[in-house]
Amino acid sequence: MKDKPIEVVRKHRWDVTPAEARKVQEELRTHWIGKDAFGEIRTVAGLDASFILTGSQALKTPAGRWNRLREANQAIGCVVMYRFPEMEELERAYAILPLEFPYVPGLLSFREIPVLLAALRKLKNMPDLLFCDAHGYAHPRRLGLASHLGVVQDLPTIGCAKSLLVGTHKSLPQKAGSWTPLLDEKAGGERIGAVVRTCAGVNPIYVSQGHRVSLETAIRLTLAVTDGYRIPRPTRDADDFAGEIKRKVLAGQASEKQIFSS
Repeated sequence: MKDKPIEVVRKHRWDVTPAEARKVQEELRTHWIGKDAFGEIRTVAGLDASFILTGSQALKTPAGRWNRLREANQAIGCVVMYRFPEMEELERAYAILPLEFPYVPGLLSFREIPVLLAALRKLKNMPDLLFCDAHGYAHPRRLGLASHLGVVQDLPTIGCAKSLLVGTHKSLPQKAGSWTPLLDEKAGGERIGAVVRTCAGVNPIYVSQGHRVSLETAIRLTLAVTDGYRIPRPTRDADDFAGEIKRKVLAGQASEKQIFSS
């Protein structure tokens, strides 16, 4: 299958330093839309990435070994797409690229988005809404991976993270579907997301607006794709798929030359 072009509305360089990356985030943040700005949602997709690492996650190595290390460290991007609201799986695809950006907290979008875009290019059709295993607005610079991806593609996105990055919240009822605001006290108590109990008796997840979605709608849609487990189905399936492809790559059973799409 030949990769097709996908619309990247706001292009920028990915081969940047951490300082330059923060400036890119600040510029993209000016294009962020935090209200509902989308049509009918007929398809949704979950995205996640995994990595094959040799040596430090920071990619620190003497200059003479850079190319060899870059080839050894790979990023795997996976996407699983469904018909909504039935949640019937339509197709899935993956991509593998050399890992170019170091591990820097708050800048994970520069590490993962290039390979996620490559995976999206392998789909026959672009989903109407993306669920990302990451934060969106609930980010120190208000542009986590879910928001970053949404802004560059100008697509509706939602961040569904498993751990807290920034902010505080009150205690949450155990009932499934309950939620409480996630607040940034350092920013005057700004509401930056929500702590959502997707399943009774399990730890909550952290939902935030990615792009072109209000927080209330992000919560509603996240619960709509949750099927009795803590992690919503789109990002859970994408995570499982990423783990499967990683195992196949390590076993020599998969590579970027092979396309997996169904």
